[in-house]
Amino acid sequence: MAGELEPSWKKVLEEEFKKPYMTELKNFLEQEKEAGYVIYPKNADIFNAFNKTPFDEVKVVILGQDPYPGEHQAHGLSFSVQKGVAIPRSLINIYKELKTDIPGFTLPTHGNLEKWAKQGVLLLNATLTLRAGQSASHQKKGWEKFTDAAIKKLSDEKTGIVFILWGAYAQSKIALIDISKHHILKSVHPSPLSVERGFWGSKPFSKTNEILIKEGKEPIDWQIV
Repeated sequence: MAGELEPSWKKVLEEEFKKPYMTELKNFLEQEKEAGYVIYPKNADIFNAFNKTPFDEVKVVILGQDPYPGEHQAHGLSFSVQKGVAIPRSLINIYKELKTDIPGFTLPTHGNLEKWAKQGVLLLNATLTLRAGQSASHQKKGWEKFTDAAIKKLSDEKTGIVFILWGAYAQSKIALIDISKHHILKSVHPSPLSVERGFWGSKPFSKTNEILIKEGKEPIDWQIV
């Protein structure tokens, strides 16, 4: 299905790979490729969110829904695109909010968010693959069960994680999170369709750092260079 999963995640999600839905998902992906569909992201990047941010290092979760459907965009991290690709509109809006929220933040020239991932920000999409050019084409094929299990493991086995949930879909995952020991920051989605309805001025990034400092954790350096 994809490259080797990072060891700490492999340990906590080991049982998921043994469940029937994962076999069905693997078979579905193989059928898609046999039918001639191009799948994004590429095979080696499907589990990138987990591999860039080990289970033991997760401090923040930013939940997306689907990978980007355009060529060279998706590389396994929610809201992130590979360098050299035009910055998507939702990410442009995220950067604009960062500029007003974090003193000294300068607008980046690319959309690769790996720097966040390496600091403990899990950039997780609920669905980890799709057909090229077809948003939502791999929804309800099993990925959501897998990523729900990952969120539940984080909730059960860790404390003090900040979950940044933008939009109704991400907020539907609150049911998986023990809010007595974790922190929820929510607003509308940063997409152009909803950004004017409460994303501007929501200050999720400074609020996250305030929480992390109170938790005795290192704050995130949000600047992308």
